[in-house]
Amino acid sequence: MAAQHLPPERHGVRGAVRPPGLYAVPARCTRSKREPRIIGLQAREQYEALQAAREQQDTAEFRETYAARAGIEATHGQAVRRCALRRCRYVGLTKTHLQHLISAAAINLVRIANWVNGIPSAQTRCSWFAALQKAA
Repeated sequence: MAAQHLPPERHGVRGAVRPPGLYAVPARCTRSKREPRIIGLQAREQYEALQAAREQQDTAEFRETYAARAGIEATHGQAVRRCALRRCRYVGLTKTHLQHLISAAAINLVRIANWVNGIPSAQTRCSWFAALQKAA
């Protein structure tokens, strides 16, 4: 029954059904009242491909290549937040292009104003998990 909710290339593993009295702290085990926890497992080929990609991402060459994309992603994120770039106000390619150009100019003006006023650019956010790893 668990495999119905998973894509065909994944396999579901169900936990054993136990009476509620056996758990010391039921809230830590599962939130479900009736069903046990279901864990989705990938096929071996997909798992190995994912691990190989993660290992490749740890190389210096990948970080150097990805640095340019990270800058572009930050700029795009700023445009989405500041100028609502996900939705266009206009219909048609030329008007959409014009809105993008005006949004880019507005972002550049904001960055120039911040530079003139001495406001530093924001640091990259550090997740709680990454902060814990640094502390350890």
